[in-house]
Amino acid sequence: MKILTADEMRRVEQECAGIGITTDILMENAGRAVADRVQRVLFGVYRKHILLLIGPGNNGGDGLVAARYLHDWGAKVDLFLVGQRAEDDPNLRLVRERGIDYYQDLDSLGRLLLSVGAVVDALFGTGRSRPLEGAFKQALIKVAGAKREHSELKIIALDLPSGLNADTGACDPACLYSDYTITLGFPKPGLYSSPGAGKAGLIIVVGIGIPEHLVEGITAELITDEWARLALPKRPIEANKGNFGRVLVVAGSINYIGAAYLACSGAYRAGAGLVTLATPSSLQPVLATKLTETIYLPLPESSPGIVADGAPDVILSQLGNYDVVLMGCGLGQSDQAINLVRSVLLQKEKALPYLVLDADAINTLAKSPDWWQKLNGDAVLTPHPGEMARITGLSVDKIQSDRIGVAQRAASEWEQTVVLKGAYTVVAAPDGRCRVCPIANAGLASAGTGDVLAGVIAGLVAQGLDIFDAATLGVWLHARAGEAVRAELGDAGMLASDLLPVLPKVIKGLKGM
Repeated sequence: MKILTADEMRRVEQECAGIGITTDILMENAGRAVADRVQRVLFGVYRKHILLLIGPGNNGGDGLVAARYLHDWGAKVDLFLVGQRAEDDPNLRLVRERGIDYYQDLDSLGRLLLSVGAVVDALFGTGRSRPLEGAFKQALIKVAGAKREHSELKIIALDLPSGLNADTGACDPACLYSDYTITLGFPKPGLYSSPGAGKAGLIIVVGIGIPEHLVEGITAELITDEWARLALPKRPIEANKGNFGRVLVVAGSINYIGAAYLACSGAYRAGAGLVTLATPSSLQPVLATKLTETIYLPLPESSPGIVADGAPDVILSQLGNYDVVLMGCGLGQSDQAINLVRSVLLQKEKALPYLVLDADAINTLAKSPDWWQKLNGDAVLTPHPGEMARITGLSVDKIQSDRIGVAQRAASEWEQTVVLKGAYTVVAAPDGRCRVCPIANAGLASAGTGDVLAGVIAGLVAQGLDIFDAATLGVWLHARAGEAVRAELGDAGMLASDLLPVLPKVIKGLKGM
């Protein structure tokens, strides 16, 4: 599913008009789709009191159409009109014919908010970029106050919460915190960037009749279940472990032993045929009690749990035996660990397998000027926002406010695949393609979940997936496993290790679709 900026959305709507799909048709489709989704999220609308805030433009027109359908389906519907609509507006005429009440004074709005169960914000959509002021601002402030007084009041944004920039996610101070955003046609990038992502609530995309061929050239898209199902690597019945790839995981140090366990387990749970762990030699007996299926490549130590300067030679001598190398999880930032990463990744003598670079591998590259010009291999980098800030020099706030753009520019400059982790993880390819995971889960904001993700991606690369597809599918499986754990345990207290037994179940579920 494509992700469209405001300008791209306007262009597509103009092209629709050129092939006979008029604005009126799109508005009718949009309003009906919104009403249908409102009915679903409210578990029916019969006799329920719903208030729609109606603005002066097309977003308000969509709201008028939705109001008509909700009324016809048995809801008690009231409208609060802000700004002027033409007297001959056909959608306004149709709601008047039904006897739907509408108001324009703020005192009436205050009274209505005492009894409604849901508010649909249809003031502004993608076309608004100026600050909210006057009656628009005051109306939203009143709704926000009602929500504070009555937390059960549902706020549903039509297309976008009013005041949220469709492209950047920047928000006007009056922008409401929505429980749901029903976005029209295609999702908008601002819904997945901070602070907009925090205002949108659950994002629901509804079709409005725009032909798919009009968006074929768009490079940003939302990951879907169907895409993930088709991307799953094949598992021939006559296969052996060699068919499913060999992963070398270079991970772990005295303070981060668990990172190695989580990364290796993630690779196996994603379906890799064989996983070898290169880790400081004193950690091997500890990890062997947990990782019974893993092969070990003990590395020389300078002190217990810290690699020695001879470790790069051990790894470089074994590279030809592996399809993918995962490096960085829990390695630490000792001088010897930094030397290990640089000596393996930034040398020109020996070609590298595919790479998945996480955590301390990324932190080391951030300290290495022009590292991308020296990296000897095709890689997936998996930074969280803090690591992305270190490796790009940008602030975390800047990264979070333009997650898609930052990931795309980094992937293009580095000529590598980038996974920018966090709520609505972004996967960007060097050629400009970009995929966004539509899942945000606070339960995944805990230590070790990134190690699992890196392992899953490495396991999928080992099975022969295109590196961009492997990164995308890994993000999707990881997110879906997080959703399954959250459904059972909630979003507090989830552990990274809780994801591991769930991953094969998620894969099985996809195959059964």
